[in-house]
Amino acid sequence: MRIAMAQIDPLIGDFNGNVRKMCDIISQSRQREADLVVFPELALIGYPPRDLLEDRGFVAESIRYWDRIREASTGIGVIFGAVSFNEGSGKPYHNTAVFFEDGKLLATARKMLLPSYDVFDEERYFEPGKGAVWVNFRGKRIGLTICEDVWNVAGYLPRPLYHFDPVSQLWNACVDMLVNISASPFHLGKAEWTSQLLKQHAIVSGTPVVYVNQVGGNDELIFQGHSMILNKSGDLLASGKNFEEDLIFFDLEKDATELHARELDPAMEVIEALTLGVRDYAFKSGFRQAVLGLSGGVDSALTASLAVRALGAENVLGVGMPGPYNAPESLADARELASRLGIEFEVVPIGEMFQAALKSLNPAFKNRPPDSAEENLQARLRGMTLMALSNKFGRLLLNTGNKSEVAVGYCTLYGDMNGGLAVLGDVPKTMVYELSRRLNEQHGWIPENTLTRAPSAELRPDQTDQDSLPPYDVLDSILAAFVEQRLPAQAIVGMGFDPEVVRSVVHRIRVNEYKRWQAPPILRVTTKAFGVGRRTPLARHIAE
Repeated sequence: MRIAMAQIDPLIGDFNGNVRKMCDIISQSRQREADLVVFPELALIGYPPRDLLEDRGFVAESIRYWDRIREASTGIGVIFGAVSFNEGSGKPYHNTAVFFEDGKLLATARKMLLPSYDVFDEERYFEPGKGAVWVNFRGKRIGLTICEDVWNVAGYLPRPLYHFDPVSQLWNACVDMLVNISASPFHLGKAEWTSQLLKQHAIVSGTPVVYVNQVGGNDELIFQGHSMILNKSGDLLASGKNFEEDLIFFDLEKDATELHARELDPAMEVIEALTLGVRDYAFKSGFRQAVLGLSGGVDSALTASLAVRALGAENVLGVGMPGPYNAPESLADARELASRLGIEFEVVPIGEMFQAALKSLNPAFKNRPPDSAEENLQARLRGMTLMALSNKFGRLLLNTGNKSEVAVGYCTLYGDMNGGLAVLGDVPKTMVYELSRRLNEQHGWIPENTLTRAPSAELRPDQTDQDSLPPYDVLDSILAAFVEQRLPAQAIVGMGFDPEVVRSVVHRIRVNEYKRWQAPPILRVTTKAFGVGRRTPLARHIAE
């Protein structure tokens, strides 16, 4: 059987555009003599549609597009993901795999395991399917599963979440091949994790596994693609590209491989993910150009580098905004970075704005000594400047703050937290340096002085980050344990960290939740980002 894996990047809600792309791929697949073309989960609508599903007219309109795919299926089998109505009791919809062949509906399979943890909330909308579905197609019995249906395996979920395993039902039905259509969000190392899961299924069932995953960025979530076919021994036979649309043809009866995915080290995996996340968020939101502040520091340098990869140097504007406490080399490093990147660079000093604001505010400040109010005022003047340029020229403002700062509140609301997208909001500071050096190996974009100077917000004389924060290697280790591994403070102390440092970091994470609620969308690259996958109340008891 010759299979086409159609790894596509759908735009949520663009039924016409998504179906047009699907029909073009079906035509290509037929011309290349494929028996079956497989699209990702919810390919027709895009994943995740979230509360767009609250509008029954939205779903009804999407179903009207099934006919175009059915008509395109002449002489070929087509499997794609869609939403169907639940005609019985329970939630209003099913997350559905639709199987057409030669203009006829062969089967619909309803997703049985509905994730409602981390970034997922499928139980909010969907009623689970009642049993596994398999289809006889061209001499093969094909088992149909949707994403989470294959994940109920010990060691792959935070804990056993479901009472049955759809894959075991398909084994009992003696299927010849398992197909899984998926929209599985990326985090660092996810492709290898998924590969091992699918390998286990293939070996245990003794059947080939076809896994087709969505690619692209949808809001905070990034989808890697990396679709796969494994044989019954768990060997990888075919793979789709990482972070790109791809169409992979593979003949199950031939002893060959079709491996489109190139191996990525962890740093490049995150770089490629963030590049895709920026590009798709901008384009899908109607932006073609971006603006960001260039401070001369490593966070803004990395963000600018990623923006150039995503949008092209001609579409990126960097803005230097020197204030009363900026070292001369900060502006020089920002200018040098812009030159190396080939981007437009503007300088808008905030000194006069700062003095004018102080003159207006001093009577209300009642001669109190300078403190964080004056520091935050500078950050807010920079944020105001960037937002003004964003409004004036229709550019997407990219936020440059990193996960370490956002976690402990080392950032200013309506200042350096401004932006339409937080590019590095799930990238710890130590990883920021790692990614920057990795990019420099390829391009040499970031000045060495930016990578070696002590990081500073430059909001008071001789300020450095470590005046207020532990060393970043210590801070990031504690953050990983507390935020990503969800370990209690006492367990983190037991790992050898200073109890007072742990107490301080954990306290700062807890009391700064209100800032994160007002942050731009944060691109997710770790197992636990600040965003829809971490929902912590604001008004609550803060334990010491």
